[in-house]
Amino acid sequence: MNLVIVESPAKAKTIKKYLGKDFEVLASYGHVRDLVPKEGAVDPEHDFQMKYQPIERNDKHVKAISSKLKNTDALYLATDPDREGEAISWHLYELLKNRKYLKGKPVHRVVFNEITKKAVQDAIAHPRELSMDLVNAQQARRALDYLVGFNLSPLLWKKIRRGLSAGRVQSPALRMIVEREEEIEAFKSREYWTVEADLKKEGAPFKAKLAQYGGDKVEQFTITAEKQAREVEKTLLEAAGGKLDVVKVTKKQRRRNPAAPFTTSTLQQEAARKLGFTTNRTMRVAQQLYEGVDIGNGAVGLITYMRTDSVTLANEAVDEIRGYIADKYGKDQVPDKPRVFKTKSKNAQEAHEAIRPTSILYQPRDLTKYLSKEQARLYDLIWKRTLASQMVHATLHTVAADLAAGEGNIFRANGSTIVNPGFMAVYQEGQDDKKTKDSDEKMLPPLKEGEQVDLLAIRPEQHFTEPPPRYSEASLVKALEEHGIGRPSTYASIISTLQDREYVELEKKRFYPTDVGRVVNKFLTNYFTQYVDYDFTAKLEDELDAVARGEEEWVPLLKKFWKPFKERIDHTQENVQRSDVTQEKMDEKCPKCDSPLSIRLGRHGRFIGCTNYPDCDYTRDLNADKAEAEAPKEVGRDCPECGSPLIFKRGRYGKFIGCSGYPKCRYIEPLEKPKDTGVPCPKCNKGTLMQRKSRRGKIFYSCSTYPKCDYAIWNEPVNEPCPKCGWPVLTIKTTKRRGTEKVCPQQDCDFAEPFEEQEAAEETTTD
Repeated sequence: MNLVIVESPAKAKTIKKYLGKDFEVLASYGHVRDLVPKEGAVDPEHDFQMKYQPIERNDKHVKAISSKLKNTDALYLATDPDREGEAISWHLYELLKNRKYLKGKPVHRVVFNEITKKAVQDAIAHPRELSMDLVNAQQARRALDYLVGFNLSPLLWKKIRRGLSAGRVQSPALRMIVEREEEIEAFKSREYWTVEADLKKEGAPFKAKLAQYGGDKVEQFTITAEKQAREVEKTLLEAAGGKLDVVKVTKKQRRRNPAAPFTTSTLQQEAARKLGFTTNRTMRVAQQLYEGVDIGNGAVGLITYMRTDSVTLANEAVDEIRGYIADKYGKDQVPDKPRVFKTKSKNAQEAHEAIRPTSILYQPRDLTKYLSKEQARLYDLIWKRTLASQMVHATLHTVAADLAAGEGNIFRANGSTIVNPGFMAVYQEGQDDKKTKDSDEKMLPPLKEGEQVDLLAIRPEQHFTEPPPRYSEASLVKALEEHGIGRPSTYASIISTLQDREYVELEKKRFYPTDVGRVVNKFLTNYFTQYVDYDFTAKLEDELDAVARGEEEWVPLLKKFWKPFKERIDHTQENVQRSDVTQEKMDEKCPKCDSPLSIRLGRHGRFIGCTNYPDCDYTRDLNADKAEAEAPKEVGRDCPECGSPLIFKRGRYGKFIGCSGYPKCRYIEPLEKPKDTGVPCPKCNKGTLMQRKSRRGKIFYSCSTYPKCDYAIWNEPVNEPCPKCGWPVLTIKTTKRRGTEKVCPQQDCDFAEPFEEQEAAEETTTD
């Protein structure tokens, strides 16, 4: 009997099916050992010796594995095929190696990029030893993150506020978001005008844009005011006389090639654009598809490993895809040679293939009944992208026509037609914040040089330049990848960490830095400039990759990092005052005491306050002008208790409505009334559960009769009784491991069942 160890029980179930009765498959349930959670876990004085301890919640799984070894002949470590998976196998081996049941028995490391019968059996037949290069690369990463966190975080507590923390890769990502926001705030919009002609030829309408006026090329800021635009309009109408002359027609044939198969980064980007998935949701669902789904004849891994920066496809997969295309779409839709895509990453060994279906014959429409809605949508995206990557290019005919309105005035019309859609019949890649070009949408009527077309109208249109867009999850992942910050497995955790620390907020799918995020970024960029520098962070990632390849030693790498970093920590500790970080001087005097004002960070964000505090208590909102601060704005109705005007006020938990007669009258009400879910309170059965925000901005649900009834829950309530214990409500809960479920909120009840999430965006891929 042989024992195989994987991370998750779902993966264990799938693999067991392929290995038969001579193999037992158990799960470690992820990491089994981690650094001790206190200072000194990494010792720079002794070659960065690392002190580990078992993870308590998984200790029972390690004991089960140890017990099972008693009746086994060999141990196979089959954790994920990347450096983190390698480290999990090593940590498990370190915990087991001195136990009596393992002594003298062979220990093998096996890796497979897909959970299929052939891949798993091939891996078992060709095991290798643990790679200490991969393990040491992961240890070095963990040590770096620990050293940064355990030294920077206390500094943030002392210089800014308690409870803050900083991370090695999260800090440059925060810098990106803050710098983009500052760029938007500093942006000065400029007015400009364009001039379009509405035209018609033989009943077919089309448009053309002014490209040349009076012999000069028309550029973005050629026309900058309405008066000027109206003069141009008048001149052109007079010169045209109701007709435009076709003076030049240019026809070209253009090719458009398909995008490469998915990497982790591009999958996260496309799932965000097309499905509205967060990076965490994408990776959670992809993990489920990789580990195996029961499709009627047992669990089957549907996609290859989803943490990869490679765009390579296995030869057998390419052959199967090309055969499928020829069969379903025709031989003319198959390129003469298989498409080969070049991997950008220098270290594309996190996995050896792109993300693809384990078999293109697993068609999405055939699997729909076996998959959850989100699994089906993500699989469909992966399947179509993979299929399209091996199809012929799309062929487009483009037309550009110049039409004259008198001497020296040229309008230009662009259009295109698809001659052969090729891969576009299956899939087109999404884009971030890019406006579709006119030539990609318009079709022009047949035009010949020397003929005339009817001029229906000339329309000047006003425009204003716009600042760069804030980052979405897709564009942030793309920027992180372009700068070399993090690696495929870290993008989701970088984003979730920034949100969990309340350094950024996601509003309308765009990232905004919070006041605390801005101050933390200012502190790091001013005093730890090198460590939030994009190039420095990327170079460090490259060095970790070199360790993984066996080209560099990990201890010298840590030494090179640690000495200057520790010196910078000590210098900042001694020489930087809290006021240097949390206050920003202003060229304005306090209206109360004539002392200088400053922008300061308080418990609830940045505000303007007097530097003579506590002797002077003058404050106002950061974005409020002086008149508004000195004369509070009235709500427009009177206090129901004393009749004084109600005014907008700000307290320790944000804005609210209060009585102007304070302190004689203490009437207050929230600025935003809580949302009523309509679900009856299960405790008192008199009120309903209201959606509210905690003082830290976290959503919770409590009884509308509070304080008479104090019932409250964190998860969204559902007006359905628990089928197991009968409690009047269930809640919707989402976790990384189990996904979204309906669960009973009672602690002593373990009822849970899958719940289909409401989709955040509609499917936009083509069939």
